[in-house]
Amino acid sequence: MRLSHLLSLSALLLSTTVYASAGDRDSEFISCVSRCSNTRCTIPNPPRLSVALRLTFWTCNDDCKYSCMQEITTRAKKLGDPILQYYGKWPFWRLGGIQEPASVLFSVLNLLVHVQGARKIKRKVGRGHPMRGYYLMWSAVSVNTWVWSSVFHTRDLPITEKLDYFSAALAIIYALYYTVIRLFHLYPSFRSHRPMTMALHDDRSGSSGPHSATYKTWRLLCIGTFIAHVSYLSLLPRFDYTYNMAFNLFIGLSHNFLWLIYSLPSSISTLFIPGKFPGQPKSYNPPFVGKAAVFVFLTTFATSLELLDFPPWFRTIDAHSLWHLVTAPIALKWYDYLIQDSADLSWRGERV
Repeated sequence: MRLSHLLSLSALLLSTTVYASAGDRDSEFISCVSRCSNTRCTIPNPPRLSVALRLTFWTCNDDCKYSCMQEITTRAKKLGDPILQYYGKWPFWRLGGIQEPASVLFSVLNLLVHVQGARKIKRKVGRGHPMRGYYLMWSAVSVNTWVWSSVFHTRDLPITEKLDYFSAALAIIYALYYTVIRLFHLYPSFRSHRPMTMALHDDRSGSSGPHSATYKTWRLLCIGTFIAHVSYLSLLPRFDYTYNMAFNLFIGLSHNFLWLIYSLPSSISTLFIPGKFPGQPKSYNPPFVGKAAVFVFLTTFATSLELLDFPPWFRTIDAHSLWHLVTAPIALKWYDYLIQDSADLSWRGERV
């Protein structure tokens, strides 16, 4: 499928999920919420919500919407009628004040994977390695992403939605950022033909590396892109879900495409990437390089789960939560790959 078609399809599916929620427009639901609000929420002494609901900013009217949604869904399941979405979401059973318990649980799992990944990087990638700092920063950015994913799936509010989307965009952009730096050897002040100890001496002395201008331009481009992305979505009167999906998909596919090219035999990959490892001939292609293609396909498969969009099993697990689940082991193995790549003898200034 061509990229433009994939973008259009994904954007269409997402916009359908967000805007075409038949449940909250259904007359039965509207009547149910109106009765509940008039009976419970407008009386002089409305019932006090539980501590869990108050801590997660539920209101009496929100609780009415939840109760009506579950009541209608239970009846629909008994009668064999279609399960409807409400406000862009399936009718999940909540846990305390948590709207989507499975997505929260799997988001926390991803968060822990990146914490563990950062620990692996610190233990197994030497302080002198030029990519160490970028990988640790990617871990930090990813942890931030999964924190806000957990918050958003706990309670879907305008502010938590934006923080989730913006942090996700930052993680995707940063992944592309460090990928270009790694594959095209743009790390500042690192001379690929010298041993790492000499390169480090150059870093401390403040000298400029051979790609410093390109590096700075790439860094500014990524920073500017993120600021423009957030500004555009923040200044609009209504959040542009279609654009947001298309933007993230394009950046993510660009990241995957670069690693896919990198994983190909040198006779092909060198047409796009001059050299895979510092100081080595273009033909140098250790066996583990091909693993990058496996991760690209696994990531693509995981992302495709978002397109399934089925009613949640037991009103708990849907396609989105499954996507969060399968990304965790992929990320854990990706850290192992980055560490294996960082351990190659090329980084120590040795030639084959």
